[in-house]
Amino acid sequence: MSIASALVLYAVLWFLVFLIALPVRVQTQGDLGQIVAGTHAGAPEHHHLKKKAWISTFVAALLWAVIAGIILSGAITMRDIDMFDRMGPDSTLAE
Repeated sequence: MSIASALVLYAVLWFLVFLIALPVRVQTQGDLGQIVAGTHAGAPEHHHLKKKAWISTFVAALLWAVIAGIILSGAITMRDIDMFDRMGPDSTLAE
């Protein structure tokens, strides 16, 4: 795995975790009964974005470490997930 692909993997994991964490524990204006004129009742009042960003950073780092470890160890390869045999026979087995 190159440095670029490691960074892309981490970025994808971070955004995935962040988007999953966004709706968790959101208090809307409708929940609090303090709806500001001109806004929707579902608009967030307390969203805790900084805390969710830090949590996403740590969870993504753990997931990245596990997935990168699996990729680098060779426990699961692209040939293992090639369901339609599009990669052809393994040339290293013929030797």
